[in-house]
Amino acid sequence: MAQILDAAVPSAIRQAAACIQAGGVVAFPTETVYGLGADALNERAVAQVFAIKQRPAFDPLIVHIAQVGAVSRYASGIDGRARVLMQRCWPGPLTLVLPKQPVIPALVTAGLGTVGLRMPAHPVALSLLRAAGTPIAAPSANPFGYVSPTTAQHVQDTLGEKIELILDGGPCPVGLESTVCALSGEEAVVLRPGGLSVEEIEALIGPVRLPASTDADPRSPGTLPQHYAPRVRLTLLAPGQAIPLPSPRERVGLLSFRPVPAADAYTRHEALSAEGDVLEAATNLFAALHRFDRLGLDRLVVEAVPEQGLGRAIMDRLRRAAARGAD
Repeated sequence: MAQILDAAVPSAIRQAAACIQAGGVVAFPTETVYGLGADALNERAVAQVFAIKQRPAFDPLIVHIAQVGAVSRYASGIDGRARVLMQRCWPGPLTLVLPKQPVIPALVTAGLGTVGLRMPAHPVALSLLRAAGTPIAAPSANPFGYVSPTTAQHVQDTLGEKIELILDGGPCPVGLESTVCALSGEEAVVLRPGGLSVEEIEALIGPVRLPASTDADPRSPGTLPQHYAPRVRLTLLAPGQAIPLPSPRERVGLLSFRPVPAADAYTRHEALSAEGDVLEAATNLFAALHRFDRLGLDRLVVEAVPEQGLGRAIMDRLRRAAARGAD
């Protein structure tokens, strides 16, 4: 199994950075989810990430950097919109898709002419990037299509036999992947809603287009119609739909937005937020799905979340997870 290193110990960062520099793969925390990182400029190292995750080569990786000033090394076409978003939202849960520079290997970008860049806000991620001295390509540290990890133990449970090191920086405070915004054309497009709300982006650069959750865009990870899914079959209730009583012949879990009185009829119930707060719900979502997945349930019923702010990103993840459960 992977060695879990306490990221608060300085030698842990040095050990993880040495692994990256040697062409290895390391799992590390960001403010969004745990990432599975390799040197973004080393195509052989990046290939290991795809192999470990069993990730298809058509799904690009996000490149993480430690300084805004490094962007021009890896991307071009940096216009006023990009500068505003980098100045106001980095470090943070925002990935910008821009025309790529030749130094970025084609494998990282799935052969496309664009690259997704972000500067994470987690101090462990930034320390690792600075110590490694190279940009790090990192998708979420989980098998492809499965629920994203928000703790080191989630990574150990799913990928521990395939990787060498996991940096443990505690639970991820945001709990949802970064928002992906494409600025490679005249129109700004949010390809994937995430840890930064669409409303916050629009307040800075004006209107953006938000494709339907059924639209897959090759420029961004996490846009396939079926994704983020636990093994248990997931039934997503429609907004405003009353929570139904489960069949006594099934072992059914209930994941509600806030505490509900009908919960006693279910095998297990969890509420994403005691007060109905979408920020708290986002932080708790993936960890709750991991817990339900360990119970051997027949089905998991999930209540819809209001689609304002981060609620839009939560519903995006739940719709994709339910699409796989409907197969």
